[in-house]
Amino acid sequence: MAYEEPSFAVVQANESYEIRYYNERIVVQTNNTSQNSGFRKLFNYISGKNSNSEKIAMTVPVTQTNNLMQFYLPIKFDHENTPIPTDIDVNISTVPAGHYAVIKYGGRSSDSNFQKHAEFLRSVLSDDGIKILSEPIKATYNGPFTPSFLRRNEAIFQVQWSN
Repeated sequence: MAYEEPSFAVVQANESYEIRYYNERIVVQTNNTSQNSGFRKLFNYISGKNSNSEKIAMTVPVTQTNNLMQFYLPIKFDHENTPIPTDIDVNISTVPAGHYAVIKYGGRSSDSNFQKHAEFLRSVLSDDGIKILSEPIKATYNGPFTPSFLRRNEAIFQVQWSN
């Protein structure tokens, strides 16, 4: 089953990473205190625990930082028609438009696998003189029952880009 993904333009690619430009995106988010409870709160929102009791299609990726877990809302939603969360721990936010450096990797989306790839990306960006503007972002595209050799994950940093 194919899930909607945020659209982007690749502005540069090399053997290690891509620089992508994303437009502004609307997300539903919660504090990332426990992966399961954060995911459950966001899943409940898209399952109808919102002001419209509206079921909302799942999208990918699910993104996480040290502090937040986010689901991107389908493109049909904007600031006027997005249902309000009924859970006080869940809120609607906007991810600003900008340039993001991305490295893709497979396997499990464990913290250690993510940290290894995020540190590699941080290192090659530093070597290339690219300024990092954010903490590392973990992007997970597959559910827990997907075989690890088929999984798609990404480590991402927002970056300053002028080309």
